[in-house]
Amino acid sequence: MQGTVDGFTYGLVTPLVAYLMACLGGALGLRCTNRSMLVARSWRAGWLALGSAAIASGIWTMHFIAMMGFTVEETPIHYDPLTTFASLGVAIVMVGIGIFIVGNRGSTGTALFTGGTITGLGIASMHYLGMAGMRLNGKLEYNTLTVAASVVIAVAAATAALWAAGQVRGFLWSVGASLVMGLAVSGMHYTGMAALSVHLHSSTSTLSGDSPAALLAPMMIGPLVFLCLAGVVVMFDPLTVMGRPKGIPVENRPGVPAHPTAPQPGRRPQPRPGRSRGQRGSRTPQSW
Repeated sequence: MQGTVDGFTYGLVTPLVAYLMACLGGALGLRCTNRSMLVARSWRAGWLALGSAAIASGIWTMHFIAMMGFTVEETPIHYDPLTTFASLGVAIVMVGIGIFIVGNRGSTGTALFTGGTITGLGIASMHYLGMAGMRLNGKLEYNTLTVAASVVIAVAAATAALWAAGQVRGFLWSVGASLVMGLAVSGMHYTGMAALSVHLHSSTSTLSGDSPAALLAPMMIGPLVFLCLAGVVVMFDPLTVMGRPKGIPVENRPGVPAHPTAPQPGRRPQPRPGRSRGQRGSRTPQSW
């Protein structure tokens, strides 16, 4: 027996809030990744770790806010906490690998393709592992082609986000990139949900319990608090918010050489070409 699936129990509330959470995580992650390119290498790992955790937490929170509006009419839904939080761990690790590749090697073609693919697969793995944590009186079935489309969307979104993170530009640039990233991640989620159908084991369910919103809300307290703390770090760091000030070279950015006018260690500055000290003030006699 096929279950009656409803992914919009609360109307547009859950999709809109989920989209905003994906944008928030993306914006924080992009600014932290951008900031890592403006500091010494000893500090770079910390900023990249913060950025990857912010992006992963935003995507994970987006997924389960959207799942608050997902119901099956014939059976209640429960969530296994271990599998649910394992999906968050997978997202953090795989997004982190992709961000560290781009953060240390720059937005070159190979690094961008490798990092974007790993990050996109991490987003897709988080989605489907989170779905595997659902407990209901039925079996989840997926359309293979639609699942493949959702994975392609995830990889494309991740690659675009990492490319945007590698561009040392202003705050508005990152806001626009995060809006596009949130739209792509939300599109990946609902494409994956469109691939889903529920086959019920029986017409009567032995499960009972609270609504998905009541079950999922307590699980999201930790990631939401983390995103707030990451937001505080970004807001109180001027370079993270505004980007590189004009006139300051980016010596630590991967693939960018040192500033050409910076003095080299162990070398004396060369005098500027022109008149010697003895020639200063002297005038060439003019012929009348």
